[in-house]
Amino acid sequence: MAEKSDEEFRRLSLESRILEQRAEAIQSRINMVSAVIADLNYSSVTLEGLEKERENAELLIPIGGESYAKARLVTPDKVIVGIGAGVSVEKRLQEAKEIMKKRLEDLERTRAALQQQFVQVVDMINKNRESVERLISETREGKAQQNV
Repeated sequence: MAEKSDEEFRRLSLESRILEQRAEAIQSRINMVSAVIADLNYSSVTLEGLEKERENAELLIPIGGESYAKARLVTPDKVIVGIGAGVSVEKRLQEAKEIMKKRLEDLERTRAALQQQFVQVVDMINKNRESVERLISETREGKAQQNV
């Protein structure tokens, strides 16, 4: 009987480690998607601001490290939008806003699906812990009965 308990304990321990690694991977993906969502939200706000600007308006362009470059807005109704794989195309401002909105919606769905997966994995981890605790309790009770 002790061999069966040892085998089940090892199986549950291995399964728990695998589930914890899976939870960490999912959490990492959630964090990456959240960062992209934040970036797209920033882009959307910027596009909203550009919509209010006129031709030749002077703008401050962020260049990183809390630093900016001055620039003049040549065509306020057009922007360059990345479409993936390092490729960018010129789009009308309204089109760019629609693209950002669609990307945000897609990423929100992705994040929600990942969060659901994360909850499921955490539930499985908790069930494994309960099984391990039950197994430990049963093992202790069995040893206590043997000592009587």
